[in-house]
Amino acid sequence: MKTILFYVNIFTLLCACQSAYKNQSIPEGMVWIPPGEFVQGALPSDTMAMNHEKPAHRVSISGFFIDTTEVTNAQFKKFVVATQYVTLAERAVDWEEMKKQLPSGVLKPHDSLLQPGSLTFKPSQEKLPNLYDFSQWWRWTIGANWKHPQGPNSSIEGKDNHPVVHIAYLDALAYCKWAGRSLPTEAQWEYAARGQQQGIFPWNSDNTQLFKQANTWDGSFPDTNSLKDGFLRTAKVGSFPPNNFGLYDMSGNVWEWTSDWYNTRYYKNIKEDIIVNPKGASMAFNPNNRYTSERVIKGGSFLCNASYCASFRISSRMASSEDSSSEHKGFRTVLNVK
Repeated sequence: MKTILFYVNIFTLLCACQSAYKNQSIPEGMVWIPPGEFVQGALPSDTMAMNHEKPAHRVSISGFFIDTTEVTNAQFKKFVVATQYVTLAERAVDWEEMKKQLPSGVLKPHDSLLQPGSLTFKPSQEKLPNLYDFSQWWRWTIGANWKHPQGPNSSIEGKDNHPVVHIAYLDALAYCKWAGRSLPTEAQWEYAARGQQQGIFPWNSDNTQLFKQANTWDGSFPDTNSLKDGFLRTAKVGSFPPNNFGLYDMSGNVWEWTSDWYNTRYYKNIKEDIIVNPKGASMAFNPNNRYTSERVIKGGSFLCNASYCASFRISSRMASSEDSSSEHKGFRTVLNVK
């Protein structure tokens, strides 16, 4: 039986924590995520969950600050102006570095193809029977980068408050270093997205509310988007309701980088009853992509559809190589408190 002294000690500790937190001002554009415990990974009721989201496991997280929205074009522009940083999508292609990630014997493409660029989305003109071949809707576009999301003839004029895209992992790290921040761990991201509720999505488990809650692909992917949610590509950050931590776009809009290595064995190898502040696997491993070290991305994007990846779910996780950029990939930052 717990004594009165036990409750007095707990009350004293809570008061001390509250006092310490009050002395820590909340950085502009961020919210405080209180410490707590949660179950990371797929919920038993989630029929769309993939094997690499299982088994679910208990996690304890310390408190931290996190951006209320994805990093915007305007915010990223301030970083570029201040540092003269050049993103990977804007840099000359290094064939010697690229071929290290390819099977031996792959021939060098013509120099006309080895030009700075990034992946852009191209809708299909018809229904596709095979959704495993993503080259059917992705193309390498020379001149595509954060300033020109669909290629050299596009721009971000009037889109200051849209999430910055065509951001590789290394670009996100450079921004974080400049801002004095970090990328969230996968556990931090998932805990913040869950918002202390037990639903499959950041709002609850009602998938009929998807078009009201997130910017995703409504219709038949990748050929027909009904625009039921109002957007074909990115939406201005904060266009949909926040979760109960006050965070926007934790589902859809753009994929978000985390600091964790992607390793298909990681969840299955966890032995502890509860993990404290996990930082993910110690190394990358993906049997489907053995030549590239990949990081975990979370949250899904404006291209997510139930018939394809359903990655607008909280537990959903995907892999992306560190030097990979695309039209639907961005990030948000965290500030860890000692």
